[in-house]
Amino acid sequence: MPELPEVETIRRDLEKKILRKKITQVFLDKKMRVKRPSFDVIKTLLNKKFISVGRIGKLMYFTVDKNCFLLVHLKMTGQLILKMKLPPHPGPLLGQEREHIVGGGHSMKTEKIDLLPNRQTRAWIKFSDKSVLYFNDLRRFGFWQVVDKNTLEKIKSGYGIEPLTKSFTLNNFFKSLKNKKTAIKVVLLNQKIISGIGNIYADEVCFLSGIKPNRKVASLTKKEIEKLYLAIKKVIKKAVEKRGTTFNNYVDSDGNKGNFVTHLQVYGRAGEKCYKCQNKLLKIKAAGRGTVYCEKCQN
Repeated sequence: MPELPEVETIRRDLEKKILRKKITQVFLDKKMRVKRPSFDVIKTLLNKKFISVGRIGKLMYFTVDKNCFLLVHLKMTGQLILKMKLPPHPGPLLGQEREHIVGGGHSMKTEKIDLLPNRQTRAWIKFSDKSVLYFNDLRRFGFWQVVDKNTLEKIKSGYGIEPLTKSFTLNNFFKSLKNKKTAIKVVLLNQKIISGIGNIYADEVCFLSGIKPNRKVASLTKKEIEKLYLAIKKVIKKAVEKRGTTFNNYVDSDGNKGNFVTHLQVYGRAGEKCYKCQNKLLKIKAAGRGTVYCEKCQN
């Protein structure tokens, strides 16, 4: 699942490409998941324009007007792919029409993204310049939802403090951990406490802070909590700068692979040597997720 850095990369790139273009067609497949409550997606969006693209945690929201928003969540296998027409080729193929494919989210291994729509396409939006924004979702966990401002604010209020925002202060972080009796990784993955962090960055944060992911929050000292806070800020900031992490399935909204993967210290490296101490990295279950850590560097 794309986490905060990946979704933020998609948001920034799409905002450069789709704003203020008139929506001329909207299609929803019968297998498309529209989360309720929702206004009629097609009737609401048709002949409108997106004026901004926002995000809270892993949820994107496309602003239609001050009281209308399209929410898009990619979940496990969702992908937004923008297919655009380019000017005729200037070289030997003069006059031949060209297409540009950009995508963000999970690449579909069973389908080529240049063949759109395909069997995994659940919805699409066509703009006045003939560009089309496709929503693919293999497992159909992702969703769209059209809501008013009050509903959006209610949804946003259910999210915890988010790294890289002004509200993510050390004091607020201390408050968010108060009276928590679960493992630290459980807290990091809980979107109601801290929004946007998933399995990849939770492991990286724990390693950078020197804390075992299965440590109980109540056992952390104030100094350790501060280290955890600083690690979250550093890891997420760096990941956004590097346009996210790529393994086999993530491409950003220009079709590029995020290169934070070269900065990963523990995630996906079980059994390999720790870069710091050369000790063998261990894999355990924490928060119900596969978790990698170094028993020597993390306490």
